Amino acid sequence: MTEAPADNSSFTPTNIRSLRELIDLVSGRSIKEQIPQEDAGYAEVLPFPFLALVGQREMKIALCLTLINPEIGGVLLIGPRGTGKTTAVRSLIDLLPPIERSACFYGCLPEDIEAFGMDGVCPDCAKKFAEGKPLTIQDRVKLVELPLNAKLEDVIGGIDERAAVHDRLKLKRGILAHADLNILYADEVNLLADEIIDAILDASASGNYTVRRGPVSATYRARFTLIGSMNPEEGNLRPQIMDRFGLRVIVKGLDEPQERLEAYRRTHLYRQNPRKMVSLYQAESALAAEEIALAKQILSSVELPEEVARQGIQLIQKMQIDSLRAEITLFEAARAYAAADNRMIVTSEDLRQVAPMALRLRRSRFMNDYFQGRKEEEQEIEKQISEVIKESIREG
Repeated sequence: MTEAPADNSSFTPTNIRSLRELIDLVSGRSIKEQIPQEDAGYAEVLPFPFLALVGQREMKIALCLTLINPEIGGVLLIGPRGTGKTTAVRSLIDLLPPIERSACFYGCLPEDIEAFGMDGVCPDCAKKFAEGKPLTIQDRVKLVELPLNAKLEDVIGGIDERAAVHDRLKLKRGILAHADLNILYADEVNLLADEIIDAILDASASGNYTVRRGPVSATYRARFTLIGSMNPEEGNLRPQIMDRFGLRVIVKGLDEPQERLEAYRRTHLYRQNPRKMVSLYQAESALAAEEIALAKQILSSVELPEEVARQGIQLIQKMQIDSLRAEITLFEAARAYAAADNRMIVTSEDLRQVAPMALRLRRSRFMNDYFQGRKEEEQEIEKQISEVIKESIREG
């Protein structure tokens, strides 16, 4: 990858050949324009531009790959405070791709009819389908944040208090239901209560969950992409939770003094005038969103050759990784990486680029020692069995 230009004077959409090249180009650009400070007042909350983040290439690539291919299983950002983890996730809003979302209050989708027939949707949607009308509308993916102080009822839903005032028993949707077909972001995921983590994992694994309160129950869809961040100084994640995240990115502070200075400049200018700062990256952000949407469109046609797949399996076995999620993450990330480069065939180089993110923090020394201990025990059992049987044969 060539060094990015110092300014944006040569930027045109035709100069960019891939999403990765766009990230490298814009991230390396220096901001020298003086932006006048504006009166904040009750201004609209504008996230920091994703492409304005300095450095942190692996983190940005991992987040983009997750937008392209939700089958990767999400991303876990691990690093000390103040390294831009939360800023990066919230900056994804401008890049989130469009999806087909149900236009029905009950969440009916065409796939429900394919699976269960007309009985799988409500009467109104059945009528629409019969008349050839669409059951979905195009909408942007949303970023749903999980508050650190969230209670279990906030996450899964519970009794609608407004309905209870009028002596009616009605359930309201929780955060997981609102995260359906969206991105669920859990900041400081290692500090969440176990019951909340378990609820998230169960819903993520099955794609739906059921809430029961007395005689009332409801089943909600929860097909979300999970992004988490954590500071390892504040505690570790349970192995079960760690295994659910697809890509794992170690986010360190910027090493180069020039990068740290540029990060300060961009942050300072953003605080002075966020709207102006966002406008400086508007063209590039729009192009990046288009690239992500295009990559999603061609993703289903991206092929994983047998030879490349065998290389991936061999790598996982040499790493002594037991979880089958390693293969899923590695291959789906490689397919997304190829799609981001507008290619239809996964190469060994694609595996090389995504393997560190997909495979790190997956080995378990405890399990390796455990299996080694069981292997020695099995050998001892077989040895004793053979000796006892031989002795029995002699006596017979």
